[in-house]
Amino acid sequence: MTTGHLFIISAPSGTGKSLLLKLLLKNNKFKFNIKLSISYTTRIKRTGEVDNEDYFFISKKKFQTMIKNNEFLEYAKVFGNYYGTSKKNINNMLQNNTDIFLNIDWQGAKQVRKKIPQVCSIFILPPSIEELYKRLNLRGKDHIDIINKRILQSKKEIYHFYEYDYLIINNNINDAKFDLQNIIYAEHLKIKTQFNIYNNFINKLLNE
Repeated sequence: MTTGHLFIISAPSGTGKSLLLKLLLKNNKFKFNIKLSISYTTRIKRTGEVDNEDYFFISKKKFQTMIKNNEFLEYAKVFGNYYGTSKKNINNMLQNNTDIFLNIDWQGAKQVRKKIPQVCSIFILPPSIEELYKRLNLRGKDHIDIINKRILQSKKEIYHFYEYDYLIINNNINDAKFDLQNIIYAEHLKIKTQFNIYNNFINKLLNE
């Protein structure tokens, strides 16, 4: 049975990861069905965000209940707020032959790798810390004190890039999207995936 592929994509805040994923899904001309996993979070909804589309916004009490019930594939606490990925939602989409992207940090990625070793993980880096600071400042979502905290956190996160399978430098968003598309194709062209799809054809070739 052919199932979907699970991808992890991680990056320091402000690197352009979310925009990269939006462009990938918006201009999706693949023969593959690709979706972005929607995480649960306890943080306050920002202007323009939509519940059940950007995140599932829930209370800390409900989040902690889900932790006790072992409902998360991974979860982490970032800047005082919880973020988590539902095991049930991911399993359902993978069984429907859908490729899933998990937009999570290195802590969540580490949890997922322990449970699903075959997951494909991708780390996105900014071209420089100076550019990262500029991007965080331009998006106008955070106070300068929060931006400085995010920069310090970003430097710590960057140390974990070597834990991932692929590395993309987001100096140009179109080049980064092209690199990401190539990774998706590469994963689908692996022997195990191709054999699951074409096993009858391959067996016929071998027995002619």
